[in-house]
Amino acid sequence: METVYIDKHVELVNECRNGSRKAQFDLYKLYATAMYNVALRIVNDEAEAEDVLQEAFLDAFNRIADFRQETTFGLWLKQIVINRSINYLRKRKVELVGIDEVEVADEPNYDESETQYKVAAIKAAMDELPDGYRIVLSLYLFEGYDHEEIAHILKITENTSRSQYMRAKRKLNSLLEMKGVAR
Repeated sequence: METVYIDKHVELVNECRNGSRKAQFDLYKLYATAMYNVALRIVNDEAEAEDVLQEAFLDAFNRIADFRQETTFGLWLKQIVINRSINYLRKRKVELVGIDEVEVADEPNYDESETQYKVAAIKAAMDELPDGYRIVLSLYLFEGYDHEEIAHILKITENTSRSQYMRAKRKLNSLLEMKGVAR
């Protein structure tokens, strides 16, 4: 059975295709905050996140004719934001450490729901993570990508994605424990 996406903003998208600036502004208002947060979690810099956001919207509106409505506009835009964010990081020459030659143990089973941290403490600790860790952790936990998709997006292996995720979780827990944030 094929997945069917119902885009409640299809009218605005069609108006954008016809060149409506008002429709573009309306779509911007609908998605700007969420897309800014996606970019910020990846690039970890407010100014760069703002740049990513603006470039992503420009790109989306310039390529709106290419949008085939196989997904919602929001999902399509989110992919553009993620790709732009990763490109910004590549400009900074972020290196994701590959461990293809090392055998990776299975990830321990943690009950994520029992680990309730204060939002501010987690955000501060995430800001301290190395870029590679933060990117994989954000894409996996916050954006809902699996390791195969993350590997494809970042051009790394699935094992590297898994190891970066495991290391990021350990590092994040360590940072939170050092700050005295209870689990």
